[in-house]
Amino acid sequence: QMQLVESGGGQVRPGESLRLSCAASVRTFDNIPAGWFRQAPGKEREFVAAITWNGKTRRVLESLKDRFTISRDNAKNMVYLQMNNLKPEDTAVYYCAAGSWGPAAREYDYWGQGTQVTVSS
Repeated sequence: QMQLVESGGGQVRPGESLRLSCAASVRTFDNIPAGWFRQAPGKEREFVAAITWNGKTRRVLESLKDRFTISRDNAKNMVYLQMNNLKPEDTAVYYCAAGSWGPAAREYDYWGQGTQVTVSS
């Protein structure tokens, strides 16, 4: 059973950046696509970005493409989400997920516990 652990969340001011990290517990992670979702209070979980197992294809929510980037380092069993020019509406719990690279949460088999990102002045 694979475990995913997110880190890197925190409270920042508008315009600042954060990089979220997701560590996978198994070496076979390098064969598994992965993604990031987020959930704001009172809202449904929302797709943010995904990446194929080899990192060659990436998908980012259209409205976030100019600010968010997903990447991975298979040698370290890690997936990252670089978030630039953060806005208050980016405030949410961010979840790492694995098993798919589609936009639907139901496609993913594994989930982390989430990391809080708060953007506030």
